[in-house]
Amino acid sequence: MAKRLYGIRGAVCCGNTAQEIQDAVYDMCSRLFAENGLQGDDFVSLHFTMTGDLDALNPAAALRRSACGDLVGTAALFCSAEAPVQGGLPRTIRLLVTAYMEEGHKPVHIYTGGAEVLRPDFVQAQKSSHQVSP
Repeated sequence: MAKRLYGIRGAVCCGNTAQEIQDAVYDMCSRLFAENGLQGDDFVSLHFTMTGDLDALNPAAALRRSACGDLVGTAALFCSAEAPVQGGLPRTIRLLVTAYMEEGHKPVHIYTGGAEVLRPDFVQAQKSSHQVSP
């Protein structure tokens, strides 16, 4: 089957310590990679954003250091500041993964650690896809 380029989203909330950011990025990324069956050559780029109240560790560096860092290989990693918006969710890291997957595959977006409020539709779709039929 042919592959095509997809954008897969994720977000996680965490505390502002290097360890909390490291753990949150690893959890979000490992789940996103596994749920979407991503392998090393599938990745094109990963773009993180983080809210201004997080500054203890760059999430791209956290991913490179993590157990799943080798999986992304030579893919471009980038981090930028999240646009400050009144009422925006604090302590949030967002992720956009650009990767090749089998055409027709429906991307699974991962929102965790309190970030589920950003996209309850994605969270509900993920729960629905994991329900077992009687």
